[in-house]
Amino acid sequence: MLESPAGLEAVRTHATGPQGQLPITAEMLINQPSGNLFGLTQSAGMGWEPGRLLDPEFLIMSTHGGLRAEDGRPIALGFHTGHWEVGLLVAEAARELKSLHAVPFAGACTDPCDGRTQGTSGMMDSLPYRNDAAMVLRRLMRSLPTRKGVLGVATCDKGLPAMMMALAFSGPLPAVLVPGGVTLLPDEGEDAGKVQTIGARFAQRQITLEYAAEVGCRACASPGGGCQFLGTAATAQVVGEALGLSLPHTALAPSGHPIWLDAARRSARALLRMHESGMGACDVLSDAAVRNAMVLHAAFGGSTNLLLHLPAIAFHAGLHRPTVEDWAEVNRQVPRLVDALPNGPRGFATVQVFLAGGVPEVMLHLRAAGLLDVSVKTVSGETLGACLDWWEQSKRRRDLRQNLERQDGIDPDEVIMTPERARSRGLTSTVCFPIGNLAPEGSVIKSTAIDPSLIDENNVYRHRGPARVFTTEEAAIRAIKTGEVAHGDVVVLICGGPKGAGMQEIYQVTSALKMLPHCKHVAVITDARFSGVSTGACIGHVSPEALAGGPVGKVLEGDLIEIVIDRESLTGTVHLVGDSSGFFGAEEGARRLAERGPRPDLRPHPDLPDDTRLWAALVQASGGVWGGCVYDADRIIERLEKESL
Repeated sequence: MLESPAGLEAVRTHATGPQGQLPITAEMLINQPSGNLFGLTQSAGMGWEPGRLLDPEFLIMSTHGGLRAEDGRPIALGFHTGHWEVGLLVAEAARELKSLHAVPFAGACTDPCDGRTQGTSGMMDSLPYRNDAAMVLRRLMRSLPTRKGVLGVATCDKGLPAMMMALAFSGPLPAVLVPGGVTLLPDEGEDAGKVQTIGARFAQRQITLEYAAEVGCRACASPGGGCQFLGTAATAQVVGEALGLSLPHTALAPSGHPIWLDAARRSARALLRMHESGMGACDVLSDAAVRNAMVLHAAFGGSTNLLLHLPAIAFHAGLHRPTVEDWAEVNRQVPRLVDALPNGPRGFATVQVFLAGGVPEVMLHLRAAGLLDVSVKTVSGETLGACLDWWEQSKRRRDLRQNLERQDGIDPDEVIMTPERARSRGLTSTVCFPIGNLAPEGSVIKSTAIDPSLIDENNVYRHRGPARVFTTEEAAIRAIKTGEVAHGDVVVLICGGPKGAGMQEIYQVTSALKMLPHCKHVAVITDARFSGVSTGACIGHVSPEALAGGPVGKVLEGDLIEIVIDRESLTGTVHLVGDSSGFFGAEEGARRLAERGPRPDLRPHPDLPDDTRLWAALVQASGGVWGGCVYDADRIIERLEKESL
């Protein structure tokens, strides 16, 4: 049909929409910018009804990726399931806005997959991408100057923090976040975290080729949503709702299901209500809201990557950026209440956490313990306290918790627990920040990820062992897979920080170690970062990084390293305490490190992109890793001006 003139004319008529006149006045022609007037022409050209062109305009931003046919089959794949179905949420929200006499616009900035780039040079773009995406999203938002508000739809590790950074910048304009939800567990198979270890397990002869091929195709029981474990994607959804940017009980919803689509419709209505009441993002985001998000992060036992993302969101909202001291204080006060993958002890899937009540259910326990500020506003227009009152008495809560018990045979109170029950089940607080002569500016460990059998009667983990030093992830993986890492070793992976490899995520290393028979007796120290699903005694974010002159870049093969993590007080140390000649203690270790020069093999990864080198320089000038890896324009410009004098 498209080859015939008649067919072309039919398409052209359809594209330009119904005949009509632009609803403009003489006052508009005289006073409106030409861009506003031409924008109406463009909207009419795309087929919008001319009589409704002056309805209020709202922008729906998403991280949508891939191309689906009407029956859901792939025409072009997305990078990951997390953005594969978010277009359905965009469409649902757009239909709702249109039905309520608003004009929806849709734009997208898609996102990569940390799982897909594990162990590849693509990981060197992962964290820097977040800043780039947040910038693009903000530019797109400003490029629709007639917008009355923004709805952000995102799911996964970097796209979702980037979206929250952009929405935080909305200030007096309404902004609502729609979390993209989670994928379902297979009836038979492995979750998306465990399945990433099939290479390491096959190398260790723990599984057959046939088994690897089969489970590799079974991990995702639904085509959309973030991973089934409480990694960075799921934790970011929790944090978005805890900030008040999302409607109650929208984080971790099962992708593709009616309850998931309903969240998009309700969020569109909430955006309109915010506009009508004159409420903006700045009325939701506050220092108290940021602290609430930190409290929920601790109660869930969330990914350590949020230590990078939440300060960045706060920065873009013009708020205080949480410091290491702030995080440590919150984690000492707040008990972990959620039993989810990968923390355990039983390890429920994220959709089961949703059915058990998700964020508002955890908040009920935290409110009772006096750990939340419930006076803060949410995008619902109500205070957090009013939202929790609704949740506590809601039919939705009762029905979903009953469904979990009926369908999966799981008591919801075993998934989300009271502080007393959590304590009796052995759940402990999550994040600890070790310091020492190898990490004078700090580091981070997810203390709940340490094997419980290694914790002594005082709730303390102690490890002393020889250093196995690697300057690339590839070298570390090779040594692990060939059995060169032994019982008691400390893997020291350096040159993985921002200047070395874009602060790469090294789940490939921790997952490979997990497959060793003696895995729990091997510790990891790195200036890189970890996946939210990593387990083991893994210390990351070591600062300063090796390539910034950090003492971790002076560690030699065979050096004796001592790690002490007190899970009761949430304090820890990581010290050089000896070398191949014997033990000499932390104080002497500090003196010897000061005398040593950096290792001669320190260098950025040969595949490090120039884009990432620039990112590393800019974030270092803006407060570095502990400042959230942001771009602080004032500090960058100030430093450039000083350099030019």
